[in-house]
Amino acid sequence: MHVVATAGHVDHGKSTLVRALTGTDPDRLAEEKERGLTIDLGFAFATLPSGRKISFIDVPGHIRFIKNMLAGVGGVDACVFVVAATEGWKPQSEEHLRILELLGIQHGVVALTQMGLVDNELAELARLDVEEKTEGSFLEAADIVAVDSVNGTGIDALRDALDVMTESTPTASNFKRPRLWIDRSFAATGAGSIVTGTLTGGRLRVDDEVSLIPGGKKARIRGIQTQGESRTKIDPGHRVALNLAHVEHQSLGRGVALAFPDQWHQTAKFDAELRVLPDLGHEVSRRGAFSIYVGSGEWSIRLRVLGPNRLAPGSSGLVRIFLPEELPLLPGDRFVLRESGREETVGGGQVLDVDPQLKASEAQPDLSVDRVIAERGWVRADELKRLTGTAVQPVLGDWVAPASVVASAVEEVRSLIEAAGPLGLDVALLDERQRLIVDDVEDVQMKEGRARRVDQEDVLINHPLVAELEANPFAPVQPTAQSREEIRGLIQRGIVIQSDGVLFAASSIEKAAIAVARLLQQNPAGVTVAEIRDALETTRKFALPICAILDSTGVTRRREDLRIPGPRLPEL
Repeated sequence: MHVVATAGHVDHGKSTLVRALTGTDPDRLAEEKERGLTIDLGFAFATLPSGRKISFIDVPGHIRFIKNMLAGVGGVDACVFVVAATEGWKPQSEEHLRILELLGIQHGVVALTQMGLVDNELAELARLDVEEKTEGSFLEAADIVAVDSVNGTGIDALRDALDVMTESTPTASNFKRPRLWIDRSFAATGAGSIVTGTLTGGRLRVDDEVSLIPGGKKARIRGIQTQGESRTKIDPGHRVALNLAHVEHQSLGRGVALAFPDQWHQTAKFDAELRVLPDLGHEVSRRGAFSIYVGSGEWSIRLRVLGPNRLAPGSSGLVRIFLPEELPLLPGDRFVLRESGREETVGGGQVLDVDPQLKASEAQPDLSVDRVIAERGWVRADELKRLTGTAVQPVLGDWVAPASVVASAVEEVRSLIEAAGPLGLDVALLDERQRLIVDDVEDVQMKEGRARRVDQEDVLINHPLVAELEANPFAPVQPTAQSREEIRGLIQRGIVIQSDGVLFAASSIEKAAIAVARLLQQNPAGVTVAEIRDALETTRKFALPICAILDSTGVTRRREDLRIPGPRLPEL
């Protein structure tokens, strides 16, 4: 499937030509039929002699409807450029050609129309005029087919030329991230909300839930049609009509995209390359009432030139564009820039960075994925794909980073481990990336949540604190000399147990459990804290935390003021 737009000056016969090629009148509005003037986008489709299918988007040629023209050409593969032999090249012919070039269109056929109204000499002059005006453009080598849409002359030859063109024109790629910019919406009786657009980027299926961006509303795809046929799924590169559920058609319109939001970075600021048209009569600066056309929408924007203050006609430069609302954009997306006050096309270009990190005076955007990574230092792989459209293999967990940044982070973690000394570094104090890096540091081992050099002695084995606590097991002297880190390490290993701020040796608690088991053997109905205190020959200050430890470990259970046997009471 190829999507092809018409282009050319008003009254040069674009709609009549589409009708002759397809049998469908693309002028659907009563006002268009009454005035004989295309006002809005029209749509039709045909099958070429080879069997390839083609969808036409017929655009208005009048300058007053230029924004309608721009809404239709954002997602097309090629064009039929229409020039009437009776008038030759006109102002809108030139503007449409420049717009197509700015949008990156590289394939097309020229239709020299209304041939039945001119003699051979005028027809040849018109052909020479077209060849001259398209020199240096993507249409320079395009077929120029003489046609008369009324009597059918040349229509078959034009179909053959379209066949040749589409054979060499790439079809849309499937990146598994669909996006459809709405170019028409309406409510159908008994069906609800209907939208149309050119699907790019990925496949859509019936029952998919998509988001409306901007706005964030959700809608379910209830039905899919293309070229009058119902489908359960549709691949990119097709003209599509979608029947949407759970959304009013008033929320739908040009400039709204349907997409899966987790696949797209939505931005109200982006950096871009702007190519200024050579015949523009003035320089481009931040001053001006600018409108940008991207996808199927039009937005008033603020513009900042990066680097020089102004861009001369015919030059290219970097700009930062500020949108009034967030859009689902991707590097490589094309746009057209117009100045509202002068009602003229200024230029256009492509998006380079959808999430600029550097201030405008320092930014040097390009399409490099490495630049995006370098400016962030660390970026999650899924976020990087949203920012660039490119999948990059993570280097650490799900993180992507330059090699120099990873190496620096490894050295930082190594220094922290060295500084922690023999006790080791508590990895719970590290952030997510640092914890992942620990595994990549050579000659380091993990034990009880601590990282230490493999050649360092384990200072917690036979630690003197344990002997001090065991010396008076049920009324131990609390430590004053040991570091908090050492005490925490002993607790983590279960060598020392803490309750209510009091430390006990683990062996002391085992002895207390046996003593309490003997008490309960004598008093199965339960024992009091006072009885436990007396049996351990200690004070209430230590008896209470001991009882709390025995309760928490299941040795005893508390029933009001008594302790009764728990599931882990030692057997005597």
